Amino acid sequence: MRMARLYKMALGVVLLACTLPAGLAAQTSSTDTDKKISDLEKQLEAIHAELNALKGKPATTPAAATPEAAAPAAAAPAAAPNPLAGITSVLGGVNMTGLADVYYGYNANHPAGGTVTEPFSFRNDRFGLNLIELQLDKPVDKTTPLGFRVTLGFGDAMNAINNASPNDGSNTATQYLKEGYLSYMAPIGKGLQFDFGKFVTPAGAEVLETNQNWNYSRSLLFYYAIPYYHFGARAKYTFNDKWSITGYATNGWNNIASSNSGKTGGASIAWNATKKLTLTETYLAGPGGPGFNGSNGAWNHLSDTVLAYNPTAKLSLQGNIDYDRQEDFVATKKAADYTGIAAYIKYAVSPKVAVAGRYEYFNDHDGLATYGVAGPLIPHNHLNEVTGTIERRLAGHLLSRLEVRHDDSNQNFFQRGLPTFVKGQTTVDAGLVFVLEPSDTK
Repeated sequence: MRMARLYKMALGVVLLACTLPAGLAAQTSSTDTDKKISDLEKQLEAIHAELNALKGKPATTPAAATPEAAAPAAAAPAAAPNPLAGITSVLGGVNMTGLADVYYGYNANHPAGGTVTEPFSFRNDRFGLNLIELQLDKPVDKTTPLGFRVTLGFGDAMNAINNASPNDGSNTATQYLKEGYLSYMAPIGKGLQFDFGKFVTPAGAEVLETNQNWNYSRSLLFYYAIPYYHFGARAKYTFNDKWSITGYATNGWNNIASSNSGKTGGASIAWNATKKLTLTETYLAGPGGPGFNGSNGAWNHLSDTVLAYNPTAKLSLQGNIDYDRQEDFVATKKAADYTGIAAYIKYAVSPKVAVAGRYEYFNDHDGLATYGVAGPLIPHNHLNEVTGTIERRLAGHLLSRLEVRHDDSNQNFFQRGLPTFVKGQTTVDAGLVFVLEPSDTK
């Protein structure tokens, strides 16, 4: 074996080198010393040449015979490259995310012109585009105090949000702007973050993006009990990993330009009691809100509570309670209020499959929230809704959902055909959601 021969040669060189000082001391002739040194140099050159030749050839021993050779085969495969890492790098720390959400909707009532009593499901027995979203976000901290967020959206969901706006120009100037604000981190304590512009409401357990909710359809509370967005300023301070508070000063509800000179203010307090339990309380008040008559004198008050509990890694629970009081309801010229409650459950059957359920009860006592939906005014409107959803992750970026939902009321509230209204409706939605995020490398 060549390696054995090299080993013997190297051993001989080492032994010779070790005895060289004694030999040199015993010799009186410099000629002999020079000869020994020359022989050593020749042997070292021969060893060096042999090693170089071996480096250019494969090992003669089978890979399975040595642990070193077998180790690379057993190592875990490297993570897939981040599809947005290059773009994020080019943008200088600006994160880019994307979303595409399409669906097929069916309503057993076959309402003419779409399911008008479910604002985010316009299509009956046809395919629809729920949302295409593109977001650029530069987060802030103490080292980079300036940032921003711009989120553009297209589809039925964006139409539903902007159709809720008053006629103040926001439906044309910012029709496709979901969020757009500047951020500044003030060097106060651990850092006080200010945002200025258009941002989504802090209220509610659900958001516009389907993949961040547990069900495909949005809840009654999402489109009847709370605002969609605000325009103004907010300031957030995080005390520690358990407590944070955010204050708001905005033009009102679902508008860019205010219909009066008053402002809506409020605060959100978030408490991470444990790693499994969180509680968020939001209070908003000001001269505005649903059924508002435009004056600065009458105020609207909204209280929103969200409780989340994850008892196990697979089981998640959530609850949402809303109460709103309008001091001067335009339809009755007196105070009006409504109350809503929603309960959610989600269970991960496997890493790719999950099931979720939702139940809601919404008491629109004076017709404040549902005014004009199925007629001029429906007082004492009690709505119930139950939803079951099956979720399957088809790939790292692709999510599918299939759900069945039933709504009912004590009033003839749900459209069937034209122009009949009945007390209930059943819907089926099948959706595909493609999500692209910097953190998603699958």
